[in-house]
Parts: sequence; C-alpha cells; structure tokens
Amino acid sequence: MQIVNDDKAETIVSAWTKGKNVAAAIALGRTIAEKAKAKKITAVVFDRAGYRYHGAVKALADSVREGGIQV
Repeated sequence: MQIVNDDKAETIVSAWTKGKNVAAAIALGRTIAEKAKAKKITAVVFDRAGYRYHGAVKALADSVREGGIQV
C-alpha cells in the first residue's frame, strides 16, 4: 500500500505484507496509519484499483480508519 501525492507524482508513505488475507490487511492498515500520522497526514482518498470493496480490501480501509486517518 502507498500514500501518494498525485500532484507531485511522489510516494509519501509505503508498506507491504506477504499475506493476502484479512489479518494481513488489518496489520498493513495499522502500519500505514502509524506512518501517515508520523508524516502528519490526516486524510487520504482510498483507491481500490478495481477490487471489490469487501474482505481484505474492506479490512484494510477499516484498519486505516481505526488508526486515525480519515479515508
């Protein structure tokens, strides 16, 4: 997952996980939220890249929200 500034075409925050399940998505969301808060990012636009909003994709977004980032 990345947080990208589209205007400047730069990656601000990134993290990855080997897993593709809900538990891995939750952990990844927590990590991204922590890194975003460290960079003073409070809100992001969630681009699901064509994936349906359910399962791991939903868990990722919910985890980022729980971490204090407005999605």
